[in-house]
Amino acid sequence: MKKINPLFDGRVSRVLMLAGLAFGAASSAEAQDALNAGDTAWITVATGLVLFMMIPGLAMFYAGLVRRKNVLSVFMQCFGITAVISILWTVVGYSLAFGTTGMEEGKIGLHAFVGDLDNLFIKNISPDSMFGSIPEVLFFVFQMTFAVITPGLIVGAFAERMKFSAVLLFSVIWVLVCYLPICHMVWGGDGAYFWDKGVIDFAGGIVVHITAGVAALVACIMVGPRKDHGKTPMPPHNLTMTLTGTAMLWVGWFGFNGGSALAANGSSAMAITVTQLSPCAAALVWILIERIKFGKPSALGFATGAIAGLAAITPAAGSVGPIGALAIGSVAGAVCWWAAVILKAKLGYDDALDVVGVHGVGGLIGILLVAVFGAPAFGGFVEDMDIASQFATQAMASVITIVFTLVTTFIILKGIDLTIGLRVDEDGEVAGLDITEHGETGYEL
Repeated sequence: MKKINPLFDGRVSRVLMLAGLAFGAASSAEAQDALNAGDTAWITVATGLVLFMMIPGLAMFYAGLVRRKNVLSVFMQCFGITAVISILWTVVGYSLAFGTTGMEEGKIGLHAFVGDLDNLFIKNISPDSMFGSIPEVLFFVFQMTFAVITPGLIVGAFAERMKFSAVLLFSVIWVLVCYLPICHMVWGGDGAYFWDKGVIDFAGGIVVHITAGVAALVACIMVGPRKDHGKTPMPPHNLTMTLTGTAMLWVGWFGFNGGSALAANGSSAMAITVTQLSPCAAALVWILIERIKFGKPSALGFATGAIAGLAAITPAAGSVGPIGALAIGSVAGAVCWWAAVILKAKLGYDDALDVVGVHGVGGLIGILLVAVFGAPAFGGFVEDMDIASQFATQAMASVITIVFTLVTTFIILKGIDLTIGLRVDEDGEVAGLDITEHGETGYEL
């Protein structure tokens, strides 16, 4: 089976130009045969950091934002998704995402859009199998954490009203039908559709954030608004928990972006650097807007702005420098605030925890602006990049992803609604999902 290594193949020519990193064909082949202990140690740590983003980071971030009667339901959804998607990734997900049999660069066929089935239950991967300079099984589990957190992000859109069984079923089908094809098209190597088009998505602006944001929009509309949404205030029950979760996500994002270099080198170090700068800029812009509009900067605003900046820098982390990070973060802070506060109110959809405005819009900002700030003229590291052409390429991939995700998510949710149902009944929602779905409470009554 043909193995494509993004680190030493197309990704190096289009993305990992940081610090003048370049490999010839001979050195690439040599590197693929030799395990690098430093690279392996770093990606092992990065894998733990990305899992830490989901459990407990995202779980705590979301759980603090809901009402106290639903805190356990959010934890259970995040933990349940972690378990079921980890198994799915092992059984078939990795093979469909990164299988490469029959793929040829420049030729469009089935495997331009989805991988093969040669690695079911990762049967062809042994402890000695290599993916560049790291064990392939480590690459497998690193990518598993990305597959886990993506449907986890969607949870925030339908929080406080969707059945636990429906959440798990949706997550499994959605990863199979939507996430895996997009992941393959972007990161599958030569022969994968977006890869061959030259799309830049370092760590998941398209694969993770746009797909999750669009799915979240469809989900919150189809599930419907929470009872008394817009009539009764529904403030976060524990902002201390949310801020703690924010900190975990922020630190974990170093693994998310820095680990996507698949090496312990200057590219990884620069990715970590810009991952720190972007959320700082976004959070400050967000609370500045709050100060101007409402008179006070809020802790919730700072946390939300920081996550928006992290989402926006994700696709660009391997291509931009500090100038680009500050610019992308600043734009994300302003535009995501508008999307989460103004646009959502005008359109009236109940995206409970602002997945659409933060992750969807933030990811789109990063995907588009990498075409500008990835250029050396703006402090980026993508050599000979034509800004207009790259912007068109990024926009093309974004539009295709948005339409594909919208359609597949609608079909999946409609099917679930017609079978087991999406939503708890009104009495169950009033009582809270902790009691209704799990028979427990997060706090003593």
